[in-house]
Amino acid sequence: MNPPANTGARARLETIVKAYDVRGIVGDALTEEVVEALGAAFVDEVGAAGDRVAVGHDMRDSSPGFAEAFARGAVARGADVVAIGLCSTDESYFASGSLRAPAAMFTASHNPAAYNGIKFSRAGAQGISLDTGLAAIRDRAADYLDSGIPAVPESGRIARVDVLADYARHLRTLVDLGGIRPLKVVVDAGNGMGGLTVPAVLGEAAGLPALPLEIVPLYFELDGTFPNHEANPLDPANLVDLQRAVREHEADLGLAFDGDADRCFVVDERGEAVDPSAVAAIVALREIMRVRALGEAEPTVIHNLITSRFVPETIEAVGAVPVRTRVGHSLIKDRMAETGAVFGGEHSAHYYFRDFWGADNGMLAAMHLLAEFGSQEAPLSVLADRFTPYALSGEINSTVADVPAAYTRIVEAFTGRVEFDELDGLTATGVTAEDEPFWWFNVRPSNTEPLLRLNVEGEDVATMTAIRDEVLALIRA
Repeated sequence: MNPPANTGARARLETIVKAYDVRGIVGDALTEEVVEALGAAFVDEVGAAGDRVAVGHDMRDSSPGFAEAFARGAVARGADVVAIGLCSTDESYFASGSLRAPAAMFTASHNPAAYNGIKFSRAGAQGISLDTGLAAIRDRAADYLDSGIPAVPESGRIARVDVLADYARHLRTLVDLGGIRPLKVVVDAGNGMGGLTVPAVLGEAAGLPALPLEIVPLYFELDGTFPNHEANPLDPANLVDLQRAVREHEADLGLAFDGDADRCFVVDERGEAVDPSAVAAIVALREIMRVRALGEAEPTVIHNLITSRFVPETIEAVGAVPVRTRVGHSLIKDRMAETGAVFGGEHSAHYYFRDFWGADNGMLAAMHLLAEFGSQEAPLSVLADRFTPYALSGEINSTVADVPAAYTRIVEAFTGRVEFDELDGLTATGVTAEDEPFWWFNVRPSNTEPLLRLNVEGEDVATMTAIRDEVLALIRA
């Protein structure tokens, strides 16, 4: 029996359609032909025929061509494309939210230059995952690759619109930075889209009034080859230039954005990294207090399961409701919508805001941090230390030949010593006496690679280090 006609096309698409987005090496499975089919399939899935679809792209060499190919597919199936051109991912969410239109953003985020991809949104910046439409888009695109994209009675049109100034004005309405003390801020855009959005939001490039900020720019030139370092601030090696510049310029702090500028990492005046969980706790407090002043008695705040224990403790301490979730931006967006949460924080430095359609926005998180820091006189290191009372390992990835066997070794070694839960991977919380330091760890297998990802937290460094080393020995045995 012959296989179905679209087996080859589907196999190609399955290599690039991930749990929450499309991601692949340009020219391999990810080509303009594939992207055009995805554009057509996207319009079908979100019901955008006769309506608008926003399409934006980052600074990678392949991104403009991919955006044009996607627009061709979308127009062929009857959608009117609002081409917003160069933008950050959170700027594409702004377009989706403010226009109430589905959106596609061409970016591979922090991945190296050889990669590109697509982040999809339904109207109102709602996320799309494999379980909520991405699998259907993949399967329709496979059919179109084999059989061609059928014409509709009335094809759509393409209009080019610049939304950067509106985006910047909108963020300025959400956080007031006008009254903070003067701050010197080094910003490392990593040759990514922060080089476009930072001057517009924190500077005067969009025609907005000057803020009491002196911005020292690092690598603001848009360059998808990333000539200075990868635009992945999660890797400490990519923070070295920012840390050095903060010290050399005697700046108050430093900000580092990833390639599509939807994540923001922070270093203090000493050049030391500020834990993203501390940023999440600071922003959570600000958002809780803001909505409480508007009459919201028990605000809800989302946090994923690998943020510091101090995040839910901070939320509970002021009478708000913490909700623990799995890791992943589409999951967080869904939980934000389900619970009406005012804010959501992930330890990967994704920060989500109800007032930004529940989407993540690294720039908005940075503005909240600047507002909080700039309203008091202590150095950032002092403020950050208040929100970092425990010891975190950070995420440690281990390549493992037999992931299930390693997983089993961990369960056997810790049975009887911990309480397990499997909300996302395996979380083990130490069963300790009242006078003993607390600890927990989480191990999650990668969806795409033979990796185990380990996060550990302890009440003190010695406790965290001991548990970290024990678990790593089991993983790598």
